[in-house]
Amino acid sequence: MNALLATPYGLETSCSFAPESASVPQARHLTRACLADWGLHEEHSTVAELLVSELMTNALRHSRGTIRFALSFQDGLLRCEVEDADPDSRLPRVCRARDDEERGRGLHLLELLSCCWGSARTTDGKAVWFELVANAPEA
Repeated sequence: MNALLATPYGLETSCSFAPESASVPQARHLTRACLADWGLHEEHSTVAELLVSELMTNALRHSRGTIRFALSFQDGLLRCEVEDADPDSRLPRVCRARDDEERGRGLHLLELLSCCWGSARTTDGKAVWFELVANAPEA
């Protein structure tokens, strides 16, 4: 399942999801719950949930195995990483979707809404991540 850790370096949680459509709302729910527990503003949660949905949906679409999800908060940066198990998949790249296309805008949203994002090959497939500048409410 998931582990919520407070480390000397920040807060983090991680878990694995089955490669099924129910995993997308589960990852959004986990994101919202963690950000609330960590005391982050609601506006950060809304953007993070949207981007988590995009990464999870892409992982489901392009992978056949378990999806690893990690969320961390340290020094004002919220980081999400989604790793899939598809060694043959290509690293994602932003493409311009035509007006009549239903798909192809997720990475564009990632580019617009995050402060940075990227991807890397892993032993079993690839990991895609994003970071958001996020601050806890003032006391």
